[in-house]
Amino acid sequence: MLIDPRGYIVTNNHVVNGAQAVQVVLYDGTSVPASIAGTDAPDDLAVVKIQPPKGNLTVATLGDSSKLRVGQEVLAIGNPLGITQTVTNGIVSALERTVSEGQGGAVIPNAIQTDAPINPGNSGGALVDLQGTLVGIPTLTAIDPEFNTPANGVGFAIPSNRVQFIVPQIIQTGKVTHTGRAALGIRVADVDPTLAAQDNLAVDHGVLIVSTVPNGPAAQAGLQAGDVIVSIDNHAVNDTSSLADALVSKNPGETVAVQVYRGKQQMTVNVKLGELQAS
Repeated sequence: MLIDPRGYIVTNNHVVNGAQAVQVVLYDGTSVPASIAGTDAPDDLAVVKIQPPKGNLTVATLGDSSKLRVGQEVLAIGNPLGITQTVTNGIVSALERTVSEGQGGAVIPNAIQTDAPINPGNSGGALVDLQGTLVGIPTLTAIDPEFNTPANGVGFAIPSNRVQFIVPQIIQTGKVTHTGRAALGIRVADVDPTLAAQDNLAVDHGVLIVSTVPNGPAAQAGLQAGDVIVSIDNHAVNDTSSLADALVSKNPGETVAVQVYRGKQQMTVNVKLGELQAS
């Protein structure tokens, strides 16, 4: 979607990742060359730049995704299966989902779940309300684990408020300078029965702190290497994935209660979260 009259377009990172060259086809069929202005792999966002043709470009209006309500009607616009300018409709099925794109992929906080059909080719398109205001970026469909196929009516979109936070940074500097994501400032490893036996840990699950960032949030709060995190704000932490889930809904500056085992002793440490550094 065009989001800036200077020719800036927002899409998914996975749409342009690895591209040798990028072409943009405008609504009237005009094909123009484009360059990648910047990418944000952790959020699966990218910004593409074209030289605006003569005449004014019509750009999308970004809405406030925090005002969405479950049951609200939405439209998904994209090129599903390569069929250009296709619109599908549905409702907002759920809000504030945390969605992982898989091993090594993005983790989308506050994702919008919708039953508007999303197929390959919808990625990086538009999820709009009935006033045509952009409220999200359709990004992926849930996979049915039984058949390893896309699940019907279970799609997810990056909320427009995240786009509003990230994209201006990319336009201005070519990269993300502030992630807005909370961080403890630690290096960790999954705890399993093998590691628990090897290191004589009190529990066979959780996350082992391998090291702390000097003067980082965890270090300042008194957490140390060898501690095993088992919960954050009563959200169970069984591995690094659930640790990420527990933090993704938090904001830098918030204080969380981190429950750890230090040796055989169980204790709770209040940590004021920092900000995850941009990669």
